[in-house]
Amino acid sequence: MSKNRVLPAVSGILILLLFSTVTTTTTAQNNNPTSYSCPPSSCGNIRDISFPFRLKSDPRSCGYNNPTFELQCLNNQTVMTVRTRKYFVQEINYIDYSIRLVDPTLFAGNTSSCPLYFNDYDSWPTSIFDMFFDWNVAVVFIHCSAPVIGSPRYVEAAFCGNRSTVFSSNSSEVIYSYVVVGERIMVSDLEESCTVDRVDQTSARRPVSDYSSLGGVYDGLSYGFELSWFRVFCGECERTFGYCSLEGNVISCVHYCREDTPIAQLGFNCQFQEWGIIVGAYGFIVVGALLALRFLCGFPFLVGIVAYKWRRRHLSTDKSIEEFLQSQNNLTPIKYTYSQIKKMTSNFNQRLGEGAFGTVYKGKLRSGPHVAVKLMTQSTASEQEFISEVGTIGLIHHVNVVQLIGFCVEGSKCALVYEFLPNGSLDRYIFSQQGIEARGLKYEKMYEIALGMARGIDYLHRGCDMQILHFDIKPHNVLLDENFNPKISDFGLAKLYPTDGGAVNLTAARGTMGYMAPEMFYKNIGGVSYKADVYSFGMLLMEMAARRKNMNPFADDVSQIYFPSWVYEQFFVGKEIEIKDATEEERKMVKKIIVVAL
Repeated sequence: MSKNRVLPAVSGILILLLFSTVTTTTTAQNNNPTSYSCPPSSCGNIRDISFPFRLKSDPRSCGYNNPTFELQCLNNQTVMTVRTRKYFVQEINYIDYSIRLVDPTLFAGNTSSCPLYFNDYDSWPTSIFDMFFDWNVAVVFIHCSAPVIGSPRYVEAAFCGNRSTVFSSNSSEVIYSYVVVGERIMVSDLEESCTVDRVDQTSARRPVSDYSSLGGVYDGLSYGFELSWFRVFCGECERTFGYCSLEGNVISCVHYCREDTPIAQLGFNCQFQEWGIIVGAYGFIVVGALLALRFLCGFPFLVGIVAYKWRRRHLSTDKSIEEFLQSQNNLTPIKYTYSQIKKMTSNFNQRLGEGAFGTVYKGKLRSGPHVAVKLMTQSTASEQEFISEVGTIGLIHHVNVVQLIGFCVEGSKCALVYEFLPNGSLDRYIFSQQGIEARGLKYEKMYEIALGMARGIDYLHRGCDMQILHFDIKPHNVLLDENFNPKISDFGLAKLYPTDGGAVNLTAARGTMGYMAPEMFYKNIGGVSYKADVYSFGMLLMEMAARRKNMNPFADDVSQIYFPSWVYEQFFVGKEIEIKDATEEERKMVKKIIVVAL
């Protein structure tokens, strides 16, 4: 690297470290909330059982505060109970935070047995377990009305379905039973005449994997499947709204923050990773030395370069927006001049709020209605939001989608003019903020708001010539008019796609943590589609029903920290969700909202 390039390179790294993400990397040793005074326990071939696990006979303080981590020793066999399901423990690995379990009905060589449980990815409480997609492969038991010929993946097996539903008392129908093993088995991969009976998992990290024979399949099933329990050490990270993950046997906590967030306002404490400290320290030394050396001889040149780049960037921005507007022949919004924008906002007198891409002011049209005017900041990201907003809601009109009345493009000045919605965003009515209690709405009104949002999303997905994917459905982006009718807003991340329902191409994840669909992060579980908005809508419905954030580290019961997982467990065991101060009709409405969300 030449000397001329040292300054921008190191400066770029420092800016990236300070303003893009702040990362804390920790290990289990640093996060273990219990003391090491408890001696390890043993049961059968499982030795050195220690935190977060404990045997039932051990003191409660020796294990993680969750009944799932309380193991039983029955007939010299270690047993784990998860949601009333009992599994035999084959191995606990304290290096990569994994546990290997096996269905108690499956034994090597017993090829006539069937899995006791329907064991898929949704069967586990995700607040404490992860069933990583590259750790296990699916084992699918199916039956078909016609024989499958010429496919080595289909191995003949015992029938594992429900006989009362498949066979009638007088039926002489012949069925063909198979087992199929694969890392990613899609519904479209199965023959049309086949029906799924059972799904199980087997470890992909087994030393020897031969699934071409029934004996090999059952050897894999009896070896067991693997779960990761690293999330028991993520409490502190998630309490500070970090993203906790496991990579290379190291638990990492990453806090995401916007570039325009002042460091003094960050709501968490953090430290840089080791490489960040090294680069940062040497970077500051190099930058300081170079600045001192170049100040006298290079300052005029630097000013000239900055002015050139500034002018070039804004000319490019203006050109991109003008080219976009010229390509749109059917825009319904009005194009305003900047002087008209200043006049309708009384020279930007009343500020309503501030976001990542601009400041929102209250205004009034000459015809009388009030409007919300977003004055965009000057950046490439703001340019892209402007184009996304005008290119999506500028082409449509629906009662449950916020209306874009007009826009302004004049030199480097850009503004968007929306209808004014006096009751603000939905989050004001379901979350408590900064010590202020949420302005609660009746459950009947919440139910109506949920229906309105569903109609709006359905219109975006199916009611237009092009499918509009929002990618940021959340309470803050749902605005309420004077009658509390919901309107979906903020289309800065939205994209237009054909209505054929196929997967869409994205260069990076879009949305807000906590509402983003898993396929945004894990590309190996399927492509991104309109279902990403449906997932976000489901998470929003959960928060509406609970009147709280889905992630609440201060919940009275540790099992309720992650609400979606807790409510799923309640439904799984047949328990009713208790709702204070609600009528029977309101309870039915809330239950319906939760069922739709799930």
